[in-house]
Amino acid sequence: MSGIPEPAEFRAEARHWLTGVAKERAAHQEWGHGDDSVAVFENRTDAEERAQTDRIRDWERLRYDQGWGALDWPPEYGGRELPSYYEQLYRAEEASFDVPRRTEIFPVTQQLVAPAIRVWGTQEQKQRWLPPMLRTDELACQLFSETEAGSDLAAVRTRAVRDGDGWRLRGHKIWTSGARVATWGVAVCRTDSDVPKHAGITVFLVRMDAPGVTVRPIRQMTGGSSFNEVYLDDVLVPDTDRLGPVGEGWRVTLTVLAAERLDSGGLGLDNADRALDLARHLPRPLTGGERQQAADLFVRALVQRLIGLRVTAALAAGREPGAEASVGKLHATATMRATTDLVQQLLGPRLAADTGEWGTFAWTEHLLGAPGYRIAGGSDEIQHTILAERVLRLPKEPKGASS
Repeated sequence: MSGIPEPAEFRAEARHWLTGVAKERAAHQEWGHGDDSVAVFENRTDAEERAQTDRIRDWERLRYDQGWGALDWPPEYGGRELPSYYEQLYRAEEASFDVPRRTEIFPVTQQLVAPAIRVWGTQEQKQRWLPPMLRTDELACQLFSETEAGSDLAAVRTRAVRDGDGWRLRGHKIWTSGARVATWGVAVCRTDSDVPKHAGITVFLVRMDAPGVTVRPIRQMTGGSSFNEVYLDDVLVPDTDRLGPVGEGWRVTLTVLAAERLDSGGLGLDNADRALDLARHLPRPLTGGERQQAADLFVRALVQRLIGLRVTAALAAGREPGAEASVGKLHATATMRATTDLVQQLLGPRLAADTGEWGTFAWTEHLLGAPGYRIAGGSDEIQHTILAERVLRLPKEPKGASS
């Protein structure tokens, strides 16, 4: 491909640039020292979340301004128009350097929302939203889930009603990551109740500081509040902030969800590696069962990485991954469960008592957070259905059929 560096050349170039702007990370953190957090979901106060967001934003802006952000985007959006998998090649190099770890709102903005705007936005919307989102001057969260809808996103009840040249939004969204620091919220709303539910949906971008928008943190079992509920009380949204045609919101939503599953295959790998380090440093010999569990987790993590390579290969071939993304999501949640099982076996009561001992009680944040990913990004049941219908070509189950 003309003008596109070979992967090895690109990685060498990326490493050279990173060496000039960041410190190289130690190959292995010394066991028993440093941060022992293995939290699955962020556990920060409002002030801590904003400060961390600012640190990450500074790094992402530097990347973008020096030609290392938006790698697969056209030059008019600040990119280099490289193949999609070059972003993963870059991230592999960046992992060796001490740079801020992106919190969830950054990939949501750059890898979920921005691509949906690229597909569904008008030319004016693309020019207005894409450069600041790719540079992270503006961040976007997902206003998707609702308490009444559960995993059935097409059952949303948040209403959008015409009001002159705009729309009035009224409803309640829940489980929203990053709502406290987001500039925009991508809201899935019902605009027509007299048609089949998938046909009566429209998507809007809502200013999170608009009158009528209220963000309330949700306190989790871990004690943190990384999720929020968002109330929309007669929020006025101009029609120019509608994404996609009226009534076509389900298709817009699917564009975002497809990107979300592509981004979920690497979930939990850092914690799996940390659990295996725990097994290596346990101050007693492992039992036969513990050795078996550790070996099983090692293999699962290896397979998960291989699935990630298959996703990369599909992107390199110019094909949007389908089955690979769903298999990767399912395997990631299974790896997280296996990580929990091994740590529980290794630590026993030390896991439940906050004695201050490094690398023990900290694992409760993994144990309490990991089950959430069976739902996040498309539930395990949804992924099974996708594979059954699109890969195995099994017929859809008739409505009302018992399980």
